[in-house]
Amino acid sequence: MKKIILLLLLITGISCAKKEKVDTIVINANIYTVNDNFDKAEAFAIKDGKIVAVGTSLEIQDKYAATYVNNAKGKTIVPGFIDAHCHFFGLGLQQQKVDLTDTKSFDEVVERIVDFQKENNVSYVTGRGWDQNDWEVKEFPTKEKLDALFPNTPIAVTRIDGHALLANQAAIDLAGVTEKTPFSGGEILQKNEKLTGIFIDAPMDLIYSKIPAPSQKENIEALKDAERICFDLGLTTVDDAGLSKEIIELIDSLQKAGTLKMRIYAMVSASDNNIDYFSKTGIIKTDRLNVRSFKVYADGALGSRGAAMKKPYSDRHNHFGALVTPLEKLKEYAEKIALTNFQMNTHAIGDSANFVMLKTYKEVLKGKKDRRWRIEHAQIIDTADFNYFENILPSIQPTHATSDMYWAQDRIGTERIKGAYAYKDLLNTYGKIALGTDFPVEKVSPLLTFYAAVARKDLNNFPENGFQIENALTREETLKGMTIWAAYANFEENEKGSIEVGKMADFIILNKNIMEIDSDKIPTINVDETYVGGEKVK
Repeated sequence: MKKIILLLLLITGISCAKKEKVDTIVINANIYTVNDNFDKAEAFAIKDGKIVAVGTSLEIQDKYAATYVNNAKGKTIVPGFIDAHCHFFGLGLQQQKVDLTDTKSFDEVVERIVDFQKENNVSYVTGRGWDQNDWEVKEFPTKEKLDALFPNTPIAVTRIDGHALLANQAAIDLAGVTEKTPFSGGEILQKNEKLTGIFIDAPMDLIYSKIPAPSQKENIEALKDAERICFDLGLTTVDDAGLSKEIIELIDSLQKAGTLKMRIYAMVSASDNNIDYFSKTGIIKTDRLNVRSFKVYADGALGSRGAAMKKPYSDRHNHFGALVTPLEKLKEYAEKIALTNFQMNTHAIGDSANFVMLKTYKEVLKGKKDRRWRIEHAQIIDTADFNYFENILPSIQPTHATSDMYWAQDRIGTERIKGAYAYKDLLNTYGKIALGTDFPVEKVSPLLTFYAAVARKDLNNFPENGFQIENALTREETLKGMTIWAAYANFEENEKGSIEVGKMADFIILNKNIMEIDSDKIPTINVDETYVGGEKVK
């Protein structure tokens, strides 16, 4: 008997010795690999932060011995979500300010500001999130109530889209703005020849220039807060659409110290100084940071009527919106960036802004291959201009459609709305799309992105048949847009975006099958676990 036991132990030892040692194996899972064939699998093995094998649970367990075995018990696993357009650092800073999202009236805005200041007693009140389109009175607010309540404390609160702000008189005086202050690239609204407190697009910088800059401690706290929120919701890479050189350097230092684990694709805020600096230093690439694009603003937002349109707004006589960056400067930026290996990623909402940028891209990229220049938002396209996207990558945010659908047609009319939020048409033209949220303009959750892309409805199941449902995406297209196609948009498709051998072990475990659950139940899905490089971060 002893000989039999010894023999069995010897056989077992030989068997184990033959197994390749890895850090983690995941078994018994419902895995959507998002590889070229969109194959499914049951298990995979991870070593040194990368996937070394994908297959059945039996195959993986037969070949590998792991320090940790994660039995998924049939749960669905997909690659870590990539948000192709967001404001990660801005989300973190917002946690330190008054939150005005989901307010249903200007009185509620004022109430939140009062409550915030009672608790925090700051020298300058800032915040974000109000949207007059959600109020019964759908007009821009004015500053009188804030002037009365805060005669000596400057207040500047930004609209949800970041393209308009309301400032009280104390903030206006601090900025030295009067009714005669010159401006361009937007509006400073007046009523009866008096300032209302509303600044739209470029003139907002007059107010912003006098707001105290956050401390380094506050910047670090903001990045950590944003990371926590994003990991909890299954994001493993974020494309931050517009960062300063200083914040990029801070991100790099925190990542190298191991205190910031989020992978970040950084779009540098375009300026002559930034373009010159990064053109000389070249692309910065680590496992966690990729700096290889410039973020440019062509126009404003539809909600504040700042989007540049070919014809006047349907709900405002003789108003076309505006380019926030002069046309000559847009062309100059494009020409400079075309001489480098960097991307140009341009915010374009209105059909005029999109046309201008698509035509400019085509001119400066002539003869240049695989540049993957992006139009960010690509929100309203003249039907005659879709063909320009044959060589230009659309980076779009599905929740914009379901946020704007209540009033968008009033802004632009029944004909132009046909070319708005046309995600399927854009996909059919280019062949890929990169999906994001634009948070904190929209809610952070990528599950809401998925739902909006597939169902084209709000959380109350409105409209019954979906908003312009002909432009809905399939679930496979949507998952690709949030993983492998988003990675492609970042020149990272060979290292992330799918669960394949050799790629980073960035993945999430969901409590329900996102590919099969009833569409109206998609928003109820929870992210149970989030992994970056095989490390559990949620």
